[in-house]
Amino acid sequence: MKIHPFKIPKPENSALVYQEDIEAVFYDKLHQHNEIQLSFIEKGNGTLLVGDHISSYVENDIFIIGSNLPHAFKSDKHGVTESKMLSLFFTESSFGDTFFELSEFTELNRFFVKSTQGLVVKNNKSEIIECFKKLKKSSKLERFILFLKILKHITTAKSETLSTFIYEKTYSDNEGNRMRHVFEYTMTNYQKDISLETIANEANMTKNAFCKYFKKRTNKTYVTFLNEIRVEHATRLLKQHVDLPIVEIAELSGFNNLSNFNRQYKKVKGYIPSFVRKRK
Repeated sequence: MKIHPFKIPKPENSALVYQEDIEAVFYDKLHQHNEIQLSFIEKGNGTLLVGDHISSYVENDIFIIGSNLPHAFKSDKHGVTESKMLSLFFTESSFGDTFFELSEFTELNRFFVKSTQGLVVKNNKSEIIECFKKLKKSSKLERFILFLKILKHITTAKSETLSTFIYEKTYSDNEGNRMRHVFEYTMTNYQKDISLETIANEANMTKNAFCKYFKKRTNKTYVTFLNEIRVEHATRLLKQHVDLPIVEIAELSGFNNLSNFNRQYKKVKGYIPSFVRKRK
């Protein structure tokens, strides 16, 4: 889904862009850009949407978001005074059309293929984080060397694919605005009862037309999308507020009763909510 094109501010004569996001909340509009994005979450937590993937993000997470892959970081505003993300942006042709085709970069081929669906790094993170933290005070040459080191560490680290589905059709501005509004309305109101009639109305469509429209562009039903958003919110509450009763967490996450909460949680995560606390 093509949502809210976004241009990365690019200094003159810079092929590699370093960016620090230090705010109460991150830029949370569903958007995409031509550059591949490497990001380290130094502070903050919230909900991450990449393609058709929804999950939570926390401190020390490292993400790779592929070129033109729709994404958004929705910060959790409760209990966090500041969110901080360090990012590098580049394209496969940033350093010349054939730079990454040199034999010296053969081991990066798999990285570029996998990055199209987005990745989260699962190990070797300390080495990558160390490189990210040196970027701010580095010269352009030092920053480029650190960038290559980060790529090297990522290629040898264990990682998991984020999005399973990429819809490559180009949409009009009106279509992009519609999908962005549906996403923002859901992220703002998921704790309330959102019927298909309500969200279809927000999209200015009939219920049947909206259901087909959403499924075609996200590879999932709207109800599935809504439940995934609610489950990720519930997961954060389960981890952060250990004294909060599960039935109350269900209500705060938009589920109308405990049995439905347990059922939907297990459908998304593969286990019931109480297991999160047992494991913790």
